[in-house]
Formats: sequence, C-alpha cells, structure tokens
Amino acid sequence: MNINFKGKRALIRVDFNVPLDQEYRITDDTRIREALPTIRYILDAGGSVILMSHLGRPLQKLNADGSINREKFTLKHLVAYLRRKLKTRVYFVDDCVGKKARAKAAALQPGQVLLLENTRFHPEEEKGDPEFARQLAQLGDVYVNDAFGTAHRAHASTAVVAQYFSPENKCFGFLMQREIENADRVLKDPAHPVTCIVGGAKVSDKIVLLERFLQFADAIVIGGAMAYTFFLAKRGAVGKSLVEPDRVKSAREFLKKAKASGVKVMLPKDSVCGDRFAADAAIQVHRSDQIPDGWMGLDIGPSASKSFARVIRQSKTIVWNGPMGVFEMAPFAEGTKAIARAVARATAKGAFSMVGGGDSVAAVNQLKLAKKISFVSTGGGAMLEYLEGRELPGIAAIRS
Repeated sequence: MNINFKGKRALIRVDFNVPLDQEYRITDDTRIREALPTIRYILDAGGSVILMSHLGRPLQKLNADGSINREKFTLKHLVAYLRRKLKTRVYFVDDCVGKKARAKAAALQPGQVLLLENTRFHPEEEKGDPEFARQLAQLGDVYVNDAFGTAHRAHASTAVVAQYFSPENKCFGFLMQREIENADRVLKDPAHPVTCIVGGAKVSDKIVLLERFLQFADAIVIGGAMAYTFFLAKRGAVGKSLVEPDRVKSAREFLKKAKASGVKVMLPKDSVCGDRFAADAAIQVHRSDQIPDGWMGLDIGPSASKSFARVIRQSKTIVWNGPMGVFEMAPFAEGTKAIARAVARATAKGAFSMVGGGDSVAAVNQLKLAKKISFVSTGGGAMLEYLEGRELPGIAAIRS
C-alpha cells in the first residue's frame, strides 16, 4: 500500500461475511483476522478507517412479511470483537449511506474505526448501482479493497466505488495482495511437479478450471461427486451416485485433451458408498466404476486416499479446491481429511501449497493444519475464477 494515510479516512471494503451461531457469536473469525493487518497499518499510519462489508444474503432471506431480518444480518454483532482485537474506538452506524453515515464518517478522528451496516441491505449493492457507489465513496478520502472473497462480484462496494477515486487514492490491502501473489505463483511460475486437486459435486462448475490446469499441471486429482460423471464417461457402473448426464461428453473430451497434453488424470479407484444420502446410511466400499444399483459414492475410498496422497507427497506445487466427499457428514469426511494431511506433509517437505474453497478450508482448519499450508485462500469462488483466468471486477477496478 503506497498511500500516505496520515489524516485520511480510508474506506476499506472487507469481507466480514463470517458464520454466526444462534446467539450471534462468531464461530469462525478467519476472514476478519486476515483483514486486521491492513486495518492496523492504516491506524498506525495516522489514518482513520471506515469498514464496509456484506453479511449473508438478507434480501434473499426476508421475513414472512417481506421485511429484512435486520437482527440476523446486522454487522453490529461484530463490533465487540473488533474493539477487542483492534484495542481502539470502533463506532457503528445502522446504515452504509445517508446523513447518519456521512456525519459519523466526518467526525472520525485518526486512530478510530467506523463499521458501516450491511451493504446488502440495499438492493443497489448487488446491482452495482453507480449512484449508490458514489454515496459510499463520499465517506472516505481513499479506497482500499481488501475483500478477495468478493472480488469476483461487480457490486457497488467491491468494484464500482473505485471509479470515484483517482489511481493514487485507491489500492489493494495486504490480504488482496497476498491472494493475488500466491495465485500468480501457481499460475505463472510453479515448481514442478504440479498437482491440482479438484473436488465438489459438479463437472459443470469445474470444467473450465480443469481445462486451465491442463496448461501447467503434471497431475490432476479428481474427487467428489463430479468423479462419477467421469466414470460414466468411461462407461463405468456408478449405481445411483450423483452424476450430470449432460456433461458426460465434456468429461470424455477433457480426458482426451489430458492424454494428448501428457497430464496424468487420477480418479478414485474405490469409493465409500452409502445406500442413501444420510449420515446414518449403510456403508460399503466398492470400486468406483463398479458401484452396485441402489448404492451411491459419497467419499473416496481407502485405496484412492493412499494413491492420491502418494502423488501429492511427491509434488512441488499443490493447489486444492473442493472436497473429496460429503465432508459435512462424518462417515464421508475421511477422504477429504486424508488429502488435507497429505498436502500438509508435502508442504513440510518443501512444496508450495494453496488451498481454497469452503470445505477444503474447513478440513484444513478442523485438523488444525492451516499453519502447515503455504497459503489458505479466503475466497473460494474468487480463487476459482482467478485460477480459471478470468478478470475479477474487484481487482480490475483498482488496476484501472
């Protein structure tokens, strides 16, 4: 950050979209913790900070009478946490635009923090409305985007607001810089062998990413329900596993491209199968291409876990996006955990590892392995799109 923040009000877009329990206590503070270095730097430099973020999808989850559930989605729940962590005055205003917000922002003194109300209480936010963005911009002297998790959204507070600041008065925060630098390390200058691990439910969600990986990967490991569409493409028997019949052709074409490119594609040799999609389902282990009728693959099996781990441990660069099974159900979480451990072991041996995507990150955190991974991304969707080679609006708005 090459801005002199002394005496300036820094309008920072952060990603404070954190999970809360029924008492509105934060259950995972990762996203807030990752933004603290940027906030502290500006405060220490003699500036004041105005924080804007969204929390959840309040306009998609309205009360029965059509009103916004303000108690559930208000950012006020985060104020006490921020005061503790920042050890300074943290004020809150119950809107993000309008007279009250302008007055509170204008009254801020160096070293103080103002948290604005949820930007998504206004439909103009997700529409990328220029007038709404202009009103947000009025609150600060400089704009800092430190919300990688929303960088792929062309929303008012993530992208459009930047156009109201001159190039010398807008920049990335430390978190955004790290996210971009680490993703670029994978895309532009990876040490080989490179192993890309892709999981999740749908081939349709990941086919662009998989094809991008063909450009630099030595091995691509595929797990999760999407693997069964590939087995279908290879004319295997997948029982009642989740598949996308309309993506079988795409899967078959991808396998051909991989073979032509000399990239090794690894599918799970075996699967932990259930007789239904439930945590208390009956369980059997079958070859992934010989799953009987009435059974569905819900996790990679023990042989797959071992062969995947072997390749991962031999890698110098590892990127992982997506779970190997139904990670939220304990009986089908072991495959994802095995991958997390293998990535950590490879990192300990000198590999560079980057993990992103909800369940992948959850597995790493659950096993307390986050510090044993080179970089854990805060933005699953944004990381996915950046790795696919797309230009993210939140990044382009600062660079323009």
